Amino acid sequence: MATLTLRLPDNLDRQLTVLAAQTHQNRSKLARAALEKFVHDQEREQLLAGMVEAFRFLATNPEARAESIAIAEEFAVADSEALDIAEGRKPGEPSSSEPEEQWWK
Repeated sequence: MATLTLRLPDNLDRQLTVLAAQTHQNRSKLARAALEKFVHDQEREQLLAGMVEAFRFLATNPEARAESIAIAEEFAVADSEALDIAEGRKPGEPSSSEPEEQWWK
């Protein structure tokens, strides 16, 4: 395991010490957990920002938008067939107004 040395403001150092005592964990473990959460959150934010950028491109580019709609329409049939199967019906079989048992419950 690698070692990281950092300087903490006095107030944060006190807070970390108090939390360590309250939770019966050492300061390193708490700091490691906080850094892991921070890195995970940053990675997620980057992923979401990339998705937003892609969505904006699709929304503003007529060719890309038309292509994405065509792809979605192609998969709509497969999605419907999968739902039919999940609900215990044969693909294309009409559903009753009130299913006997809902698969998601």
